Amino acid sequence: MIVKVPQFPWYGDTELELELPDSWEVIIPRMAGEKAPKLNSQQIRDAIRKPIGTPRLSEMARGKTEVCIIFDDLTRPTKLDQIVPHVLAELHEGGIKDENIRFIAALGLHGAMKLMDFQKKLGEEIPQKYLVFNHNPYENCTYLGETSRGIPVSVNSEFMACDLKVSVGSLVPHPTAGFGGGGKMILPGVSSTESIAANHGKLCTISDAGVMVLDTWGRVDDNNQRLDMEEIARMAGLDFSINALVNINRDTIALFCGDLVEAQREGVKMARKVYACEAPGDADIVVANAYAKANEAALVAGLGNKMLKESGGDLVIIGNIPEGQICHYLARSFGKKIGGQLYGHHTKLPSRVKRMFALGPYIDKAGLDWIGPIDQITILNSWAEILDALKKNHGNKAKAVVVPDGTLQYFPHSGLPKGATIPGD
Repeated sequence: MIVKVPQFPWYGDTELELELPDSWEVIIPRMAGEKAPKLNSQQIRDAIRKPIGTPRLSEMARGKTEVCIIFDDLTRPTKLDQIVPHVLAELHEGGIKDENIRFIAALGLHGAMKLMDFQKKLGEEIPQKYLVFNHNPYENCTYLGETSRGIPVSVNSEFMACDLKVSVGSLVPHPTAGFGGGGKMILPGVSSTESIAANHGKLCTISDAGVMVLDTWGRVDDNNQRLDMEEIARMAGLDFSINALVNINRDTIALFCGDLVEAQREGVKMARKVYACEAPGDADIVVANAYAKANEAALVAGLGNKMLKESGGDLVIIGNIPEGQICHYLARSFGKKIGGQLYGHHTKLPSRVKRMFALGPYIDKAGLDWIGPIDQITILNSWAEILDALKKNHGNKAKAVVVPDGTLQYFPHSGLPKGATIPGD
């Protein structure tokens, strides 16, 4: 049989065909909103003009002098070129001139974007017409004090200099903040290295190896990291938050706009349904594909291994994107045994994994650093090679699970072993 999974986000958005033996039992968990219809231009406009918990953006713009729009990078699925023109129309209606609007990429501690990246996100015209900057977490951040949890807060100084602050990003499942969107656009988005490291290091569960444990998918109201992010966003004065839900093709299927908490929470209600899947278990083989966040393929490793049978099996990681894995200054390596403040050198494969494969050539050797121990993961550059290796171990009888996009799918009420997902309801 042939199973198709999405690949190459931002680079053509095609499908990868995976051939599997007809004699195998193949299970494909699919999220409820996989084929949800995308919003048309009028629907996007209407959603922005009907905010939750705030006046319309055009009303908020009246009398303001400088505007900053922060946006997410290529690690998130948001097709901003379809949303931003309506944001600009609202600002223009409120009397804001183009020369008083700038954009900042909310990178957190990810590597910088280039012009072609800005154009993929924002469209070709925006970087030619407006100032578009990268966030620099190492300098030019303004100190605002501490949160109630003792986290020091420093935020991008260009952002802080503006009197109207807007964020545009996606609302998708997240392994530590529960879901994206809202205050997460400020921290880590446009916060300093010190603030990000303190929030992540003190308010996430940290393993004995010194890495963040990715076990709080879907949790928001009882999530100290998320609540701290929202407190920081209030301190920074985020005025208007735009949060997009997407289908399996990254198309925007809903927008929740307005107050950074109220709009995000309304979006979470829908997100719990849209991204929800039933989680198979007791598999001999799990093929975990990363698509919406193909450049953060480590996210699917921590999910896929939980679907293997207790006695163990084979895990295959796919993250097809030409740019490879994102540079992450907090969580990735920058030498054989050195890395960011929350990088931990992996010494063994994830639990239940007997053998681990990564599909090349788009995952390189160094890109395995946050997936597992580099010397214990086999990179093979074609699906045919991986299939041969799987068949040698399992023959004609195997239970295989293929996860279409483990970075987007959400498993809230599953029987997965503790640590993979946590119910959000």
